[in-house]
Amino acid sequence: MRFRRVPVRQIVPPKWKQKIRNFFLDLDARIDSTLFSSGKGLRELYERYSTFMDRFYVGRWKRWVFIEPLSEAATIGLGGLILMLALAIPAFRETADDDWLKKSDLAVSFLDRYGNPIGSRGIKHNDSIPLEDFPDNLIKATLATEDRRFYDHFGIDIAGTARALVTNAQAGGVRQGGSSITQQLAKNLFLNNERTIERKVKEAFLAVWLETRLTKNEILKLYLDRAYMGGGTFGVDGAAHFYFNKSARDVNLAESAMLAGLFKAPTKYAPHINLPAARARANVVLDNLVDAGFMTEGQVFGARRNPAVAVDRRDEASPNYYLDYAFDEMRKLVDTFPKSYTERVFVVRTAIDMNVQHAAEEAIENQLRQFGRDYHATQAATVVGDLDGGVRAMVGGRDYGASQFNRAVDAYRQPGSSFKPYVYTTALLNGFKPTSIVVDGPVCIGNWCPQNYGHSYSGSVTLTQAITRSINVVPVKLSIALGGKSPNPAKAGRVKITEVARRFGLTAPLPDTPSMPIGSDEVTVLEHAVAYATFPNKGKSVKPHAVLEVRTGAGDLVWRFDRDGRKPLQAIPASVASDMAGMMSHVVSEGTARRAALDGIPTAGKTGTTNAYRDAWFVGYTGNFTCAVWYGNDDYSPTNRMTGGSLPAQTWHDIMVIAHQGVEVKEIAGIGMGTKLPPAPVAANVAASGAPPRVLETKPGPPPVLTRRGADILVRVEKLLDEAGKAAGKTSANEPPSPTRPASSSALAFPENYVAAAGDQAPPPRKN
Repeated sequence: MRFRRVPVRQIVPPKWKQKIRNFFLDLDARIDSTLFSSGKGLRELYERYSTFMDRFYVGRWKRWVFIEPLSEAATIGLGGLILMLALAIPAFRETADDDWLKKSDLAVSFLDRYGNPIGSRGIKHNDSIPLEDFPDNLIKATLATEDRRFYDHFGIDIAGTARALVTNAQAGGVRQGGSSITQQLAKNLFLNNERTIERKVKEAFLAVWLETRLTKNEILKLYLDRAYMGGGTFGVDGAAHFYFNKSARDVNLAESAMLAGLFKAPTKYAPHINLPAARARANVVLDNLVDAGFMTEGQVFGARRNPAVAVDRRDEASPNYYLDYAFDEMRKLVDTFPKSYTERVFVVRTAIDMNVQHAAEEAIENQLRQFGRDYHATQAATVVGDLDGGVRAMVGGRDYGASQFNRAVDAYRQPGSSFKPYVYTTALLNGFKPTSIVVDGPVCIGNWCPQNYGHSYSGSVTLTQAITRSINVVPVKLSIALGGKSPNPAKAGRVKITEVARRFGLTAPLPDTPSMPIGSDEVTVLEHAVAYATFPNKGKSVKPHAVLEVRTGAGDLVWRFDRDGRKPLQAIPASVASDMAGMMSHVVSEGTARRAALDGIPTAGKTGTTNAYRDAWFVGYTGNFTCAVWYGNDDYSPTNRMTGGSLPAQTWHDIMVIAHQGVEVKEIAGIGMGTKLPPAPVAANVAASGAPPRVLETKPGPPPVLTRRGADILVRVEKLLDEAGKAAGKTSANEPPSPTRPASSSALAFPENYVAAAGDQAPPPRKN
């Protein structure tokens, strides 16, 4: 059988597909060829490079002695340059302001609330004197003391810095400064005085930057004109006028030495504050002139024998602590003005009342002078405010000349039981009433067990009785009850208390510790005083402020508190504020602060005494003002049994008596108007001359001397008197009796913040 061959039909793809295929084949070939050619070229290039570098090959010992160190140095140098660039960027940002050379600090004149001048702060400098007009001895004294190699370095005196490091290491402290004049000028123009590494790095870069922009003479001139010289003056000419009543052109060698000595620490060596220290510092400057070879011992001999005599600029009537606070507030306020606003000279009307200010200063000085030694108390602070937050008076310490640290604003101290009103307010906000019953009995949070003095308890008491008698256990139990059913009720309750304290205006850290409800955290006198204004303010919190009105030097109104300031905020309901005022009024009328009672003026408040008697407080208010008074020591050493009901309450009373003179007394919701106090006891007149009877004084007197055994006996007597007096409705207190008051059933009292802990003590106070 024969088969016929059938021809196979060849399938030919379309032409467009063939073209695409050919295109990609060509592209692939070109890529392969290019890669091969490039690889071959790179290999040839590498071989040529290797052949060329082989000519420079160094082996054996020469490589490790020369080549490797140079290579490592180059690598480290490159890394250092990158690091320096990263560090320099923040520094150069400080120079972004094109007007940096003309920029200056504020010049502020302050008035009291009635428009009377009370002082000034800010710049008092005059940069109109050319450098060549300054006396030669002033220039030499400055260079010999601040920067002897000023004309030789590039902004950073490496040799001088090294010498200062060696000297300080040998002395075991800071004896010499390593900063050049250029570095100090950079700090004055662009930075602040904080002692941080970041600031020193910025200062170094800015010093080099200044050296590239200005000549040496221009830098020296700026330094002499812009450096702070104490007494609110900037620049040597302003200082010469302030201290010597003459121009810098006319100062002699002794005066030049005293001025040059101010650069290091103007506040410490200011002659109007401490003339002996200023003269001792001037003598060091004269030594520097001789050591630097600028003058001989014979040339400075006359200045040693006849030191400079400064004009007495001490103004005891000036409210310096208040002015410092008002100036800081003004600087913050100016930062809120539009950036286009260039005015730097202002006249500011403040809230201060000089009558109240003088009363506060005198009250503190009188109490410390009479009883400070007996109580081992050396410092005190107070703030008086009105109900819109305006600060009427401020005392930041006993002596501004001795210490400019403002204890009313910058010191954080434990408030003790004066913190408890925030706890009771939180309780009222969460369903408790002033008549609610809480059992004063043992309680522990972990291993911390607060107890009342003498390890005694009062049983069932109302909230009003608890705050009146300043019982410790009750606020702690309230903090637990406020936590409800949460896994950690004590912690949850303390969170609520902190939130309420924030509403009142406290901005202090307030760390969460078990002892926080009885005042172991720290607050400032200023914030504590103004926060209490929430109670007579029907629940509205206010912000403390000193500035009422700001005008330019030409008299144009810039800012006014009643128009531009922060408005009151409703922190708590008015009914709660009223209930709290009623409860706190019992503290003054029958509790731990009887010395603070005012005749015919409604008064409420709370005492505070911390562990070991380190801090004693009374914070109170009327329908017109609020005031906080603190006594203690800067080194946190204990006082001699000082309580809030002794010197603080008496000082508060003395201040408020003056503050309410000529003022329409306002009532407090929850208290009403005040009542007349019973007449003071009158001493029997035994004089034959028939002199009028003498009213007995009720001043605090020296602290009581009471042993622990005596305290235990008094506690037992107190309990017996309590049981006997319940039928008559009498109550007893838990604070120590006032030093001059007999220990009766209504006057036995002990430190309201006494804590006997099993292990977890209240945190120690933080030093500032």
